[in-house]
Amino acid sequence: MPIDYRVRLATLADADVLVRHRAAMFTDMGVQVDRATLDPAFRAWLAQTMPAGTYRAWLVETAAGEVAGGGGLTIIPWPPGPLYDGDRLAFVYNVYTDAAHRRRGLARRVMETIHDWCREAGITSVALNASRDGKPLYESMGYAESPSPMMFLPITGIIPRLRA
Repeated sequence: MPIDYRVRLATLADADVLVRHRAAMFTDMGVQVDRATLDPAFRAWLAQTMPAGTYRAWLVETAAGEVAGGGGLTIIPWPPGPLYDGDRLAFVYNVYTDAAHRRRGLARRVMETIHDWCREAGITSVALNASRDGKPLYESMGYAESPSPMMFLPITGIIPRLRA
């Protein structure tokens, strides 16, 4: 029997599941996660960015209220450029679906919700870093790889390397 799902806006009261999803997303991508460091740091970040409206997240729930997945975005002031004439960019991350609910279109529903919200907010471009598993979904939705890949420099620590 198919499960009925609904997408809803996350609140700070959902911090536990948002923290769990972020750690699980990295783990599924093969990135080692120090939960003792990541969890409280991300929880503190949520406490700052969610009330300010800088970070918004959506969760997918079953009819019984079980959270099956979700995703979020940060609104970044962004200067106009040759491919973008807006003044804000939505950067999507933390898109995650629990293993028991995968391959049911939940990540697509979250992304469609994010796209709808961006249109209503007047944000005309969305960026993200795709995992290997997520890349086919994003490509099917019209995302294209940038000719200028993002690079990172850890100023105060070491960025964990992906496991082979």
